[in-house]
Amino acid sequence: MEKGKVYLVGAGPGDPDLITLKGKRLLEEAEVVIYDRLVGIGVLAYVNGEAEKIFVGKEDSFHTLPQEEINRLIADKAKLGKKVVRLKGGDPYIFGRGGEEAQLLYDEGVPFEVIPGVTAASGVAAYAGMPLTDRRHTSAVTFVTGHKRIGADIEDVNWKALAELDNTLVFYMGVKNLEPITDNLMKNGQRGDTPAAVVRCGTMPEQRTVEGTLTDICEKVEKSGLTPPALLLVGGVVTLRETLGWFERESVSA
Repeated sequence: MEKGKVYLVGAGPGDPDLITLKGKRLLEEAEVVIYDRLVGIGVLAYVNGEAEKIFVGKEDSFHTLPQEEINRLIADKAKLGKKVVRLKGGDPYIFGRGGEEAQLLYDEGVPFEVIPGVTAASGVAAYAGMPLTDRRHTSAVTFVTGHKRIGADIEDVNWKALAELDNTLVFYMGVKNLEPITDNLMKNGQRGDTPAAVVRCGTMPEQRTVEGTLTDICEKVEKSGLTPPALLLVGGVVTLRETLGWFERESVSA
């Protein structure tokens, strides 16, 4: 690990065993670790005791720091000659703003490296028993952000194209906008009986899944009291959960 260099590390979807070997090694060697809200507590246990740990988590109603200040913090720590890990839930380049952070580092001449992580979609789907692709149902998958950046609106999504894809659709951070997401898909041609599931805290001991269809998933989620962080999966692969949902079965029997 080099001094004065930033390592953008994907922490994976929550289960501390799902971080890469390289990511774990870098946490053990880092002098500064700047981490997000969705990084699992178990992953933070890999950080060496001498490292400076800085929380910069964001929620809809609360931002520890604006993204621009996070970018600046990362660069400034590296310019002090520190070994810096920017630790992000899932994968840095999938809805993680890793590209924005890497761009600033490049612009300011700060060396950086990107260590991919298991993105939430693949990790959560695997633990929930819903293969993202399965030739009995679909040969493609599409990732969509469930909320838009400041200044944009969920209506800006090309809903007609999504509804016509016949792919597995995965909406990150989709619980807050669950009703407009499902409504827009159906208005643009997606069948109301298309299977849908919302998975909360995927890959973690508290993982919980609510399953239904585009027509009734909102009502079922509301009745369940399920809250973020959660992913919405839409498509025929959701029906495989009954037989392939190994993780929640093991949790119940444990």
